[in-house]
Amino acid sequence: MIYTVTFNPSLDYIVSVDNFELGMTNRTATELMLPGGKGINVSIVLKQLGLDNTALGFVAGFTGEDIVHRMENSGVHADFIRVEQGLSRINVKLKNIDGTEINGMGPEISAEKLQALLTQLDGLQEGDVLVLAGSIPKSMPTSIYSQIMERLADRKILIVVDATGDLLLNVLEYHPFLIKPNNHELGDLFDVKITTKEQVVPYAKKLQEKGARNVLISMGGQGAVLVTEDGDVYQAEAPSGELKNSVGAGDSMVAGFLTGWLTKQDYEHAFRMGVSTGSASAFSENLATKEEVEAVYARCEITKAE
Repeated sequence: MIYTVTFNPSLDYIVSVDNFELGMTNRTATELMLPGGKGINVSIVLKQLGLDNTALGFVAGFTGEDIVHRMENSGVHADFIRVEQGLSRINVKLKNIDGTEINGMGPEISAEKLQALLTQLDGLQEGDVLVLAGSIPKSMPTSIYSQIMERLADRKILIVVDATGDLLLNVLEYHPFLIKPNNHELGDLFDVKITTKEQVVPYAKKLQEKGARNVLISMGGQGAVLVTEDGDVYQAEAPSGELKNSVGAGDSMVAGFLTGWLTKQDYEHAFRMGVSTGSASAFSENLATKEEVEAVYARCEITKAE
């Protein structure tokens, strides 16, 4: 079974506003409400690509109940832990105002509730897949990802981590199967600016030296790079298409890569699926469907460095 963890899920209120003016009453031209959070996005896309999975994490209040309801309607099994105080956050995303977002805080997670999640994860077995994705609430220790990986270290579980900063660096010693920083996040880890695919490779290999098995780097309109545990380097240009919604594109890349790997155990196919799925979501008003991914896959070009 595949499990995703979203520590601070949200309802994403995605709106466009024509002629937005500060200090004035503005009315939406379009609006869309979706369950949000990196792990949740991964879960939804995995399901749309045909892979059953279970979404874990914390929800609170009426917004939390709506998140669960929307997840179940999408076909994903939701096994969230309910928090009695506070509300799951609402994130407002102004998609036509330079990607402007206002993200909520979310509820405080007690030590008792955190332990309940760890107990859930203790039930994972050999062959399961776990995706740890996104930020964590301020009430949670920054070591939580590494704590989870340490608990599961001897289980032969395939673990994917999509996080930034110390959350990511702290897990590398436990050899995650896949990590997926973007080029800006990769640069921040080493205090450098990375703008080309060629610059990506040595720093991705530094993360492998620290313990990561496979490093997938997304670069927006410039495409992506994969450095595998076998020493191979794959590159992809961004497939052509109209950018409609960048929300969830990186999470879709993770879901596509996992789908490709689990179906064929071939890194080139997994990478092509990842790039195709991330791009298909960017070209869609919502997260990509299987049909949209297949259409992009047919014209997605991958090259392998010699």
